[in-house]
Formats: sequence, structure tokens, C-alpha cells
Amino acid sequence: MISKKCKYAIKALLYLADHQADERSVFSSEIAEKENIPKKFLETILRELRNFKLLQSQRGKTGGYRLIKNPDDIYLSELIRMVDGPIAMLPCVSLNYYASCEECDEENCEIKTVFEKVRDRTLEVLTTTSISSMKNKV
Repeated sequence: MISKKCKYAIKALLYLADHQADERSVFSSEIAEKENIPKKFLETILRELRNFKLLQSQRGKTGGYRLIKNPDDIYLSELIRMVDGPIAMLPCVSLNYYASCEECDEENCEIKTVFEKVRDRTLEVLTTTSISSMKNKV
């Protein structure tokens, strides 16, 4: 399950992608109001997205946030890993955050095989779904 923080990050990126053609920066207060996200929490998320080099921010009357990475190139798998960390449901099946399970013998584990399949199918969707492809499905 993704965190609320990750869900809000996706919603913010979708909103910014939708307003990219306006060629204006968008205030966090506008995103918070339109997407029903707590403003302080959103500001923290937007700062993180800026640090991940997905957004740029500008202060002042004409300030706000805008995408610096093309929404075609922002995939959910990448975003989820940035914000939440591992995508896999178990550490022993994670591709990027692997950790062995202390209590089990991985070679004979009946659970691991199933969760590798879950991971693989989940990644099929997340690695092929970009912010812009989500906008195009609406």
C-alpha cells in the first residue's frame, strides 16, 4: 500500500502536469485547495519533489511550482521509490531494497515465490505508467 504522502505527491504532479500548458508556476495553496491536500503537508512533499529534481520553485508574486521533468518521463515506480522506498511487499523480494528475512530459509520458502510474482506484476504496471499517461486516461 502506498502512503498518503505518496498519493498526495502523485495528485500534485498530476495537477502540475495538467497546468503545464499555462506556462505559469502554481502556488502550493492552489494545489492544496483543488486537490484537498493539507497545505503544510503538501509544502513538505513539494520540497521533496523539488529535491528529487522533478519540480522547480520560485518565490514571489509570480512564484510557485512547475515541473522541470517531462510528465512522460515520471513513472510511478520511480516516484513511489523516491517517496516511500520499496515497492515489494516483503524485503526478501525487493529488487532495490533487498534484505533477507531472519526467520526463513529463502531457498525453501513457499511465500517468497508468490510475492515475487506479485512484485513482478506490480512493476509491470508501475514501470509503464507515467504521470502523462495517467492524465491521458481521464
